[in-house]
Amino acid sequence: MSRSALSANCHGPVPPQSPVILSVPHAGRDYPAALLAAIRVPVTALLALEDRHADLLALAARGAETALIQRPARAWIDLNRAEHERDPKLDDGADLARQPAMSAKLRSGLGLIPRRLANVGEIWGKRLSDADVTARIVADHRPYHGALADLLAAAHARFGVAVLLDVHSMPTLGPPGEAAQIVFGDRFGKSARPRFVARLEAEAEAAGIAHALNSPYSGGHILDRHARPAGGIHAVQIEFDRSLYLDSALESPGPGFAATAALLRQMIAAVTDEAIASTGALAAE
Repeated sequence: MSRSALSANCHGPVPPQSPVILSVPHAGRDYPAALLAAIRVPVTALLALEDRHADLLALAARGAETALIQRPARAWIDLNRAEHERDPKLDDGADLARQPAMSAKLRSGLGLIPRRLANVGEIWGKRLSDADVTARIVADHRPYHGALADLLAAAHARFGVAVLLDVHSMPTLGPPGEAAQIVFGDRFGKSARPRFVARLEAEAEAAGIAHALNSPYSGGHILDRHARPAGGIHAVQIEFDRSLYLDSALESPGPGFAATAALLRQMIAAVTDEAIASTGALAAE
């Protein structure tokens, strides 16, 4: 894996020195000049697509783990969508034969290239060519997923197990104390063995933070593509309520940042412990 060839930053050792790999695909704050020239809305409107400063949260929590963090903004290309999730209302290269049943996200305008935002409307000034979108796939989407696959394979080769923690943030779901402030996603049991999710839930419980599993976020393409629990590669998406770690304007790290990073650190440590301790049990199942 060539770090210089990636439009992502790889933090930590390669090959990995931990069975846990961190991924942060939606916190990119780089807005390419081609994007700025093509949008019909102020660039500030696109901040709603960001997992604002989730990368800083992951880096603050990271120890020996290797983390892959995307630099270009999600508005440029969404790494948590499959290559074929191309929007026919925006993208000249969209092939409906490859997606006979469009996902709810794609129908709402949040496909591989986000087309529209609630309360904002259409993002782009004109349709995107097949060549334009294909170039983004080749330059950004495939390298990220290739690098992530390489990291997980290397971790698995060393430890006999690998666990991907895909770090995201979410808008507040409801009143504190009533709505979940952390949502774990395991694709309804398909992307990780229950023991790993249970360890994550236990850390949220110990911190006194309301949490949920798969509702309303169960994970996306990253989990679908990289998780192979039967083969010893597990993946869990973690969504943090932005109010936990950002300021009141939800723009910069706030007074809860250190505590939230410490909680994520505890989660990473718990999953690492489970991975190392249960390697024999996993092999026996």
